[in-house]
Amino acid sequence: MKTPSTSELQERLDAWRERFSVAGCSVGWMLGDEHGEAASGVTNVNTGVEVTPDTLFQIGSITKVYTTTLIMQLVDEGRIVLDAPAVAYLPDLRFADADATARVTVRHLLTHTSGVDGDFFDEHGRNEDAVERYVAACAKLPFVFESGKMWSYCNAGFVVLGRIVEIMTGMPWHVALRERLLEPLGVTHTLTRPEDALLYRAAAGHTVGFDRTISLTQRWSIGWSSGPAGATPNSTVADLLTFARMHLDGGVARDGTRLLSEASVRAMQEPQVTLPEHPGGTFADQWGLGWMLFDWGRRVIGHDGGTLGQNSSLRILPEERFAVSVLTNTTPSGGILCTRIMRWMFEEYAGIEMAPYPKPPEEAPDIDLSPYVGTYERNEQRIEISERDGQLVAAVIMTGPLATADQQMPPTELYAVNERVFLQRTPGTGVYTPVSFLEFDHGRPQYFFSSRLARRTS
Repeated sequence: MKTPSTSELQERLDAWRERFSVAGCSVGWMLGDEHGEAASGVTNVNTGVEVTPDTLFQIGSITKVYTTTLIMQLVDEGRIVLDAPAVAYLPDLRFADADATARVTVRHLLTHTSGVDGDFFDEHGRNEDAVERYVAACAKLPFVFESGKMWSYCNAGFVVLGRIVEIMTGMPWHVALRERLLEPLGVTHTLTRPEDALLYRAAAGHTVGFDRTISLTQRWSIGWSSGPAGATPNSTVADLLTFARMHLDGGVARDGTRLLSEASVRAMQEPQVTLPEHPGGTFADQWGLGWMLFDWGRRVIGHDGGTLGQNSSLRILPEERFAVSVLTNTTPSGGILCTRIMRWMFEEYAGIEMAPYPKPPEEAPDIDLSPYVGTYERNEQRIEISERDGQLVAAVIMTGPLATADQQMPPTELYAVNERVFLQRTPGTGVYTPVSFLEFDHGRPQYFFSSRLARRTS
């Protein structure tokens, strides 16, 4: 592989940031022992402070791989068994169905196969018991499927894992993260508290509308108690790549400190579950323990993150020791920028062609749309599917604590690819991403799937 060109990266980053209406972004790459960085735009459209490579962004759900690493450390120590019930480590754990709760294993939580309706963002203050209180509140969360039978992204599951870390280490999750992982890695710019992040150049979140207007978000971050799922950590592209390097080096930090066994590193990258059909786009094909797994003709691992106004992405080609991290501070267009940069970097320097974004077929398939019309619900979100002029239209209504005005999006049309898969346009970008209808009963789908399962309620 050839080394990425810093000047060309900067040129493309500047152009694509403007094209996709993103306030600011930072990119880092690593190839063996070589590395480079670039940055573009502003940390905040109201202040105009420039983004630099050492700017902190919220990394969102990339945090889930950090939480998984903490769990696997405990596996290495013989203190956790992945296929043991979670209640073996958290006897007080309760979801809405007590019998189903008893069947949820640690592996189910790590692979998003627990069946728990897990987009749950209750806030429980900033005290050391915030995660504990969050997990206690999970008693009201229902199951949308039997554990191990389907797949649906579950934030609550990772907060439960964070609580297991707390019980097994005797430390709050954020302290265990710092003492058991961040400090041994030698990273200094991965921080969980906003008051610490604000001592550095830190990015604020933004949203972009269909008219390409970029606006500051009304809130800084999701609540503290959701930290293990990704609500609180801020980091830089360099720190993310240091974390990636440890996983490429078989669990060993740069100073030789072993943080994870080689067996656990391998286990995290092994496929655990295959995801529903999704032609093209950028979502994972399979899931490992914590890691998203991609089939790009060669094995690629990574994770994405999305918070209130910020999108992030990490991709790793283990066989070449090649990794790219992208941090942005605008949603949803930042996610499109992350993908565009990854597509170019991996095609240009690794010879890997990602699947192109899907496009609506020139001739729509002949499908009776009436069975799809209805309401589909999951925790803190309602999806209303209607038919208008021969087209399905999806209106997504946020109903929980994140239901601020800048988190509500206008209805979008769904374009049929086949009877299961439809395409939905991402606001402000012209890019289409797939959604699916699943589990048909007498011709009527029982679930709407867009990384999470929403169950039909009418």
